[in-house]
Amino acid sequence: MTEALDVVIVNWNAGDQLRACLASLAASEGAEQLRVVVVDNASGDGSADDLDRPGLALTLLRNADNRGFARACNQGAALGSAGAILFLNPDTQVSRSGIAAARAQLEADPGTGIVGARLVDEAGRTHRTCARHPTGASLIAHTLFLDRLLPRLVPPHFLLDWDHEETRAVDAVMGAFLMIRRPLFARLGGFDERFFVYWEDADLCARAAATGFAVCHAAQAEIRHRGQGTTEAVKDRRLFYFLRAQALYARKHHGRAAFLAVLAAAMAVNLPVRLGRALVRGRAGDAGAVIRAGRMLTAALPGLLTRGDR
Repeated sequence: MTEALDVVIVNWNAGDQLRACLASLAASEGAEQLRVVVVDNASGDGSADDLDRPGLALTLLRNADNRGFARACNQGAALGSAGAILFLNPDTQVSRSGIAAARAQLEADPGTGIVGARLVDEAGRTHRTCARHPTGASLIAHTLFLDRLLPRLVPPHFLLDWDHEETRAVDAVMGAFLMIRRPLFARLGGFDERFFVYWEDADLCARAAATGFAVCHAAQAEIRHRGQGTTEAVKDRRLFYFLRAQALYARKHHGRAAFLAVLAAAMAVNLPVRLGRALVRGRAGDAGAVIRAGRMLTAALPGLLTRGDR
């Protein structure tokens, strides 16, 4: 990798994972070309303290409050000027050649606008993280869990039937590792900040595709990814923001009828099913998280219904 690359990492209570991520960046091929921006969303665990790494150009931006993933990504991107931007989760560790391989894939075809990596767990097993563009009907069906009950009729959102072992064009890649051309990012207006967290990556990929750019999964770019590394402790907010973002995506891409149907399915079916499952399994903590998520979604309904949650 011979050209500069801006790397944006949004941190929220990532603990030692952030330092491990930065250490992997410092040890990666072409580390001298990386310009890393860590945007800290008011972490309370000290994870954003003393982050300097020898040989790694690093800027820290501290927000006074948690501004969400999409907005923090846009803040970090605005501080750079390189021709490409890599959005990277703090619960990842890049392989020595992973970033260079992804950048090479991006530059190999001017029609490719976004590149994702092959994400693996600690045992080296590949996560199946590439996704389909959802339709209004599929969003409703997934909220109703029909992709689990009737998988032959309702394909899952993620491409679970593909092993992700070869490089190919896909509909969407995961924001845990998302590399995009800066001119395209600017043309799209960055991430849609209405998505506090979740679905902002799918939305960005859908908008990139609508402008004629391809999204590519680069199998040769291997990145270790823990997954849910900073949200596991806040299951209630995680569920709330997921359901909220899913409804926002439905409205933005498929209209008000799909939006209302997704919201209704979430309130009438998704949350009650999750609650019943937690109670049957004797998981009082999970049941409490579902109840709190339901309360948060109920409280958010006026804004969602009247002003688009802007």
